[in-house]
Amino acid sequence: MRLDPSRERAILDATMELLSEVGFDRMSVDQIAKRASASKATIYRRWPGKEALVVDLVCNHLEIDVAPPPDTGSMRGDLTAVVAGFCRTLEQRHSLVFGLLPALLTTPDLAAALREHVPRPDITGTTPLLDRARERGELPERIEPGEIRRVTEALVWHRLLILGKPLDEAFAEETVDRVLLPLIHAWSATKH
Repeated sequence: MRLDPSRERAILDATMELLSEVGFDRMSVDQIAKRASASKATIYRRWPGKEALVVDLVCNHLEIDVAPPPDTGSMRGDLTAVVAGFCRTLEQRHSLVFGLLPALLTTPDLAAALREHVPRPDITGTTPLLDRARERGELPERIEPGEIRRVTEALVWHRLLILGKPLDEAFAEETVDRVLLPLIHAWSATKH
């Protein structure tokens, strides 16, 4: 059942705030209802539980501002800008990520639903970046952008979640110079 858009927005906003503040596991429908000035019955008429509410929020209502990949004139410059942009995007959603993370490990149904329904846009912008590099003659062959995106995301997530270090400009440059460029050139060389 659809709700009045302003009521639905209030519930989704309350869910986002609580996810960021206390995390999925400690968040309750009672808390969401109170924060949104809504009744639990209103929430349950639209969503069967907090798992469905969070899946709807993340999959259908969470806006992630992603700037188009810049054209700096070089593959290195483009890659550095894209990695830095991805880092900024994650930093903006840092508290939400940490609010959801434990639930992804302890609530298999939620994790499966998010994996199945979350759109996977190229938020790192590698596809146009690699196409431009090929057009400029910096790459002899087309490289699979999905592979580069996965490596980039893995490095950023590792730094954020495992190492707990800042996602700063120095990290973006080091990632490009020490990992991505050598990897791209190695993969490009094997396609000849």
